[in-house]
Amino acid sequence: MFENFRIFETKISEKKLIVETGKMAMLANGSCLVRYGETCVLATATMSDRVRDGIDFLPLSVDFEEKLYSVGKIPGSFLKREGKPSEAAVLSARLIDRALRPLFPEGFRYDVTVVCTVLAVDENCSPEITALLAASIALTISDIPWNGPIAGVMLGYVNGKVVANSGVQKKNTNKLSLILASTKEKIIMLEACADRVSEEIILDAMMLGQKVNAEVVEFIEKIQTRIGKPKIVFHVDKSDLIEINAALSEFRGDMERVLFEKNKEVRDSNVNSLCASIRASLEEKFPDKISEILKCLYNMQKNIVRNWLISQNKRVDGRDINEIREMRAEVGLLARVHGSGLFTRGYTQVLTNVTLGPLSAQQIIDGLSTDESKRYIHHYNFPAFSVGETRSSRAPGRRELGHGALAEKALLCVIPNVQDFPYTIRLVSEVLSSNGSTSQAAVCGSTLALMDAGVPISEPVAGISCGLVTDGDSWITFTDLQGIEDFFGDMDFKVAGTKTGITAMQMDLKVAGINFDILQDALHKNKVARIKILDEIILQTLPKYRSTISKYAPKIMITSVPIEKIREVIGIGGRVVQFISTTYRVKIDIEPDGRIFVMSPIAEDCQNAIDVIQNIVREVEPGDVFRAKVIKLMDFGVFVEFAPGREGLCHVSKLTNRKVERISDLLKVGDIITVRVTDVDGRGRINFRCLSVL
Repeated sequence: MFENFRIFETKISEKKLIVETGKMAMLANGSCLVRYGETCVLATATMSDRVRDGIDFLPLSVDFEEKLYSVGKIPGSFLKREGKPSEAAVLSARLIDRALRPLFPEGFRYDVTVVCTVLAVDENCSPEITALLAASIALTISDIPWNGPIAGVMLGYVNGKVVANSGVQKKNTNKLSLILASTKEKIIMLEACADRVSEEIILDAMMLGQKVNAEVVEFIEKIQTRIGKPKIVFHVDKSDLIEINAALSEFRGDMERVLFEKNKEVRDSNVNSLCASIRASLEEKFPDKISEILKCLYNMQKNIVRNWLISQNKRVDGRDINEIREMRAEVGLLARVHGSGLFTRGYTQVLTNVTLGPLSAQQIIDGLSTDESKRYIHHYNFPAFSVGETRSSRAPGRRELGHGALAEKALLCVIPNVQDFPYTIRLVSEVLSSNGSTSQAAVCGSTLALMDAGVPISEPVAGISCGLVTDGDSWITFTDLQGIEDFFGDMDFKVAGTKTGITAMQMDLKVAGINFDILQDALHKNKVARIKILDEIILQTLPKYRSTISKYAPKIMITSVPIEKIREVIGIGGRVVQFISTTYRVKIDIEPDGRIFVMSPIAEDCQNAIDVIQNIVREVEPGDVFRAKVIKLMDFGVFVEFAPGREGLCHVSKLTNRKVERISDLLKVGDIITVRVTDVDGRGRINFRCLSVL
């Protein structure tokens, strides 16, 4: 039955890479089972047999299927089965999509679905990288037209050295997590999270990654030679466009006139009006070629914008190649919000708001990661009105999740640790207006909002995007690309960081790869622009994070108790901790290591609760003074409770200096008195002397 079963083997970074074909999912156009270490991913690639009507884009769908049995987990949902993809799965699928998409032929419109199913996970061999390799192999050996193969590698920076596919073994000392996808000659996709790593180190990592990938690509090419199917012949018929383009040529001067306009609203309005007029004129000559007319109109605009950039260093809004649009920033816009920042760059505008909460509000992660929760969260919303469209609100899509995750990565390394700032931190970036690189505006807005909230970040972070236009061997990069340049250009290279170094990167391409000269130039331009934003906008708006948090933010204090004393703080059935919470109007989170976080709107209540907790666990010694509550009257004295669950005796002779006929004449149950420990006997019983009645 498995007469076509084949096994291919190589090594990547001293770990075995095994590819199995011809055994599983044989009805797909291409399929393979890839094992990297003990991580195992099944990848399938399928293609429709015809093009859907009206499709003018590549309908590529990439899914990254997380199976929790792959890490020995049972899903935490009520149904105990996998549901909708986790955010991590969506981000992984998006990453693979961005690496595959540029290599499909121009004009290819067949539906293609790539599914990467994670079957087993070795925590030292990334399932993301394994899935990327598997997807590349499945497409390469299939009959689907695709100009691969590509390979992917994860790069780190450990103890001053760049390493490849280091896994989680060096997670605590690794300052870089860079995923690089490339062909044998060119880089095609980048995604990175870093702890202020320099541009020089990033370039060194890219060079190492390219070298590792080139060897893997050669391995995949050998597999294709052995078992690859002949590619389906694909050809785009452009004969219908020749006459239309000839007719359009007389309108080129008019199009150049309306495109060269600083004001986006005016430009969009004039371009739309001219396009409508041209379309009406051409439809009379070519009544059955409406879609072809629209395609030619698009190509004419694209050609003009690209030609201006690469031939004349000219931009549609008249800016210099490396000029950033006008920027403005504000903080403290919303009174009740714990922190807020508004960042505007040209027509791109993002409002970010911060909420501070208890550690119990951390996000629980139910996925393949070894991380079970996170206390710093960033969400990004992109409503239709931000681009002047009418569309009802909906759940965030892949783009929103991707942009939010990028902004989250950008600030991760400057967020204070839990000991210095015991809060869960949630940022929400609301895109109010979009005309290019809203994710990096969200980074800037987030920095401002965190500083406004009094979060002691180690350094402010800013971000900017760099664009690219290529023509054969000629190319030009430009700073702060706007929407029309992103739409017609070849690259969107987003880089965020501090003055010290890079904290996050993401590169998307529409061409089949770029070289190191382009990357080096883009990194330099992004650094210059980033420092300009930090110096002239962010630090001018708020030079340092505020010394105190908002009066509306909860106050959180930390104390700790010996692990063996935690049960005493909790009490039987939780009665002790519930009593403290109710009495002092606080929320208490207890960690397994003995750390206790106490939260309340009022700092005094937090301190009072902590005093009680410490009284519960402290070793009582003669001379210690407590506030205690009378809980029982006896003829020989009173029993007092000085902490929940802890009591002692104050003998009648030690209540007062004068003679007491009846104790009830002096005290009643519920009275609060100040007492001093006189002695603790061998059985742990505590005796007090009354100092005063409160």
